[in-house]
Amino acid sequence: MEEMQTDFRVDRLGEGRYPSPMSGVHFVEDAERILFHSRPAQIEALVGKGQALPSMEAAGPRERLFFEPGNTRCAIVTCGGLCPGINDVIRAIVLCLHYHYGVSPVVGFRYGYEGLSPRYSHPVLELTPQAVDRIHQLGGTMLGSSRGPQEVPLMVDTLEAMGIQVLFTIGGDGTLRGAHALAQEIRKRNLHISVIGVPKTIDNDISFIERSFGFETAVAQARRVTQSAHTEAVSARNGIGLVRLMGRESGFIAAYTVLADNDVNFCLVPEVPFSLEGFLGALEERIKRRGHAVVVAAEGAGQELMGGLPERDASGNPKLGDIGLFLRDKIRAHFRERGIRIDLKYLDPSYSIRSCLANAQDAAFCLLLGHHAVHAAMSGRTDMVVGYWKGHFTHVPIPLAVSARKRIEPKGHLWESVLAVTGQPRNM
Repeated sequence: MEEMQTDFRVDRLGEGRYPSPMSGVHFVEDAERILFHSRPAQIEALVGKGQALPSMEAAGPRERLFFEPGNTRCAIVTCGGLCPGINDVIRAIVLCLHYHYGVSPVVGFRYGYEGLSPRYSHPVLELTPQAVDRIHQLGGTMLGSSRGPQEVPLMVDTLEAMGIQVLFTIGGDGTLRGAHALAQEIRKRNLHISVIGVPKTIDNDISFIERSFGFETAVAQARRVTQSAHTEAVSARNGIGLVRLMGRESGFIAAYTVLADNDVNFCLVPEVPFSLEGFLGALEERIKRRGHAVVVAAEGAGQELMGGLPERDASGNPKLGDIGLFLRDKIRAHFRERGIRIDLKYLDPSYSIRSCLANAQDAAFCLLLGHHAVHAAMSGRTDMVVGYWKGHFTHVPIPLAVSARKRIEPKGHLWESVLAVTGQPRNM
């Protein structure tokens, strides 16, 4: 990430014109920044070259607002796959707007960007404090979701016709790209509409954002599954527990689950290629030596082994082959050919994890993300996503956030730790 473009300037609709109605809070100055680099050697190298230190805007409430409190109409949309904590973010945004800024009601667009397109005629929801009172106790999203782009001019027509001045988009890479397209069309029309993103990616794969909501819950839930897989494996002769987890292009859930449950013996992720022969040979050696094994595979791992050109889904992502079922069948065939009896249990908890409630840590994180999204919007920021970096909430321009996927570095500390815990060969 450090070699990417690092222009952290955030677009603004204009200067603050109105005093904030909030009192008894610490207002963040616009000049307050969060350094991108944290290691002294990195900082010293830049200073030695006479370069400015890359830094992000600090998130938080501003003393002067662009939008007039109590006279602003806001909307929320949720897009893409489910993730623990979406309802928590919706609730946090609505309550912050209502109680901190006097903005009410808030409009909720149904079923992702479809809700902004007149082609679908989805009715909007009125999001009052009463309407969102208990939604944090439910998984999923009360607004519904969908994948795929819609016609940007038509969506901006909807925002303009409804008098929407702030649109909060809760979603991942594709959602943020759509939000950027909306902001560009809005800018072209010289409209004063703010577009603010809240990063929703269970894979934790958005660049320049250290952590996205739902990731910690996903790891905690996945750990329960790998523990079950281990119990099954050690309870059988030549037992093998095979677990498929989320992770299309980035294997962070698989990697952190392995670190949380160090009974896993093989971790397969998209960032580190492996051969079928190398993996099966290492697995056979493990079974002969210890009599059991646990394998964790991220959904995007080993796609090149299944062959064929991938189709694309509605969001433009490659449709992945099922690496879990592929490995299950290959493992069984490998040991059958060698006359070795195994007892293999295959577990795929993906959808049950995506739809579960956020844990306490994620719920608190969602609340703060929602609050910071509101503060950014009311101050007139736009075309940005709320981030988290080195323990601080930040503002990240959407073009920067979607410039590349955040991925595991095969020579980095995280993967080295995974190799140390599993004991698997570095090259398979």
